[in-house]
Amino acid sequence: MEIKRENRCILFDWGDTLMRVFPEFDGPMAAWPQVEAMPHADQVLAELRTRSLLAVATNAADSEEAEIRAALDRVGLDKLLDRVYCYRKIGYKKPSKEFFEFILTDLGIERSQAIMVGDDFEADVVGANKCGIRAIWYNPRTTERHVNDMHQTIHDLRSLPGMLDSFWNPIEPSRRESWLA
Repeated sequence: MEIKRENRCILFDWGDTLMRVFPEFDGPMAAWPQVEAMPHADQVLAELRTRSLLAVATNAADSEEAEIRAALDRVGLDKLLDRVYCYRKIGYKKPSKEFFEFILTDLGIERSQAIMVGDDFEADVVGANKCGIRAIWYNPRTTERHVNDMHQTIHDLRSLPGMLDSFWNPIEPSRRESWLA
């Protein structure tokens, strides 16, 4: 049975995963004098959108959903995302189980139908994993990798579609070692 786009969701952290955080600016990102998408975010989201729902899942405390969408729109990413889930809407932050449970309930999907992608290993990856959601650590800053059955590491967003294919279609244990190499 083929999985429909609506039957699975890729959750993306916002800051330093989809859009660059400039520490010298404060307040809502939509009002910053400069905003920037992370490298290749637009092309990766455009590719993934054909096969999965895409959502932002962020701890941003300075922005509500409308402000997050306004910032995403400034770099052309808003039209590529189906949903925005933020701390100010949910009332909980990652890595809490309540944060992820809210999203799963709202989307009406099972844990196995969601994957979290983010740059904060503890909040994005460990938090998602504790809720039974697989995750991909986006680590463009170092060569460090964390790999197990519940999470993988990428260093470039362009690696994401192939990594997701492996998560949606798990490989047999006999082939796993070459996959993890």
